[in-house]
Amino acid sequence: MNYKQFIRIFSEYGQIGIGIVLASIGLKAFLLPNGFLDGGVTGVALLVRSQIDISLSVLLILFSIPFLILGYFTVSKRIVIKSIISIIGLALFIHFENFETVTDDKLLISIFGGLFLGAGIGISIRNGSVLDGSEILGVYLNDRFGISIGQIILIFNIILFGITALVLSVEVALYSILAYIVTAKVTDLIIEGFEDFIGVTIVSKKFEAVEIAIREELGSGMTLYKGTRGIGNSGKHEDFDIIHTIINRIDIKKMYRVVNRIDPKAFIVEFDVNTVKGGILRHYIQKKKQ
Repeated sequence: MNYKQFIRIFSEYGQIGIGIVLASIGLKAFLLPNGFLDGGVTGVALLVRSQIDISLSVLLILFSIPFLILGYFTVSKRIVIKSIISIIGLALFIHFENFETVTDDKLLISIFGGLFLGAGIGISIRNGSVLDGSEILGVYLNDRFGISIGQIILIFNIILFGITALVLSVEVALYSILAYIVTAKVTDLIIEGFEDFIGVTIVSKKFEAVEIAIREELGSGMTLYKGTRGIGNSGKHEDFDIIHTIINRIDIKKMYRVVNRIDPKAFIVEFDVNTVKGGILRHYIQKKKQ
């Protein structure tokens, strides 16, 4: 293992540790003392704990085992190993920490409990780990039957909160749903908020130099179109490449500096991208991670 690999692994596990701390704060300081639930495996463990006097830490590990076994055959083994460490870390942290209840206001409990829990889950997922096994179930069923991961998790939680309404109370179920919605939104924000991609089309006489600079300095893949330029009344034509690429919005200023350094007269069109799948985006993300 070289120095860079050590730093990367240290950074990943350090951030996962931060995620565990945030998630445990959301559970121990907000949701647990007030009997509220979350979605997924954590919600199942909380529901069972409300009926049986068993440690939540033990329940989290027990209920996660089937999903981790499933994940071993369906996702990266590296992700499963990280997830095992993360789930055990969360269980231990919940068992030994003692946070005082921050507030008795049920609305604040739902919002801030979901906020801390969602931030913890999101940070962990960004670093290749999960704190809840229901995401692994979603990946498996998606691969097997083509059902959307979001739909699978939604159905899972509809059943969970329906049971909560019957076993505990409708009020607890409603506040738990609110906490789950906040958790899901914050998780999405942490995972995708910094991955806001935009499309860029560049027309330049120095297209070859621009292509090389974007590939080497930004790490972005690109699609090249053959273009033809008409010049003056003579109808003279000149062949060139039109560069089409997709980059992270954070890198847009750097992209402009790179192109301007090579060709200040380059024509650049920037446009929003709603959905991107595979190809350029996958290549770009892999380069960024490296």
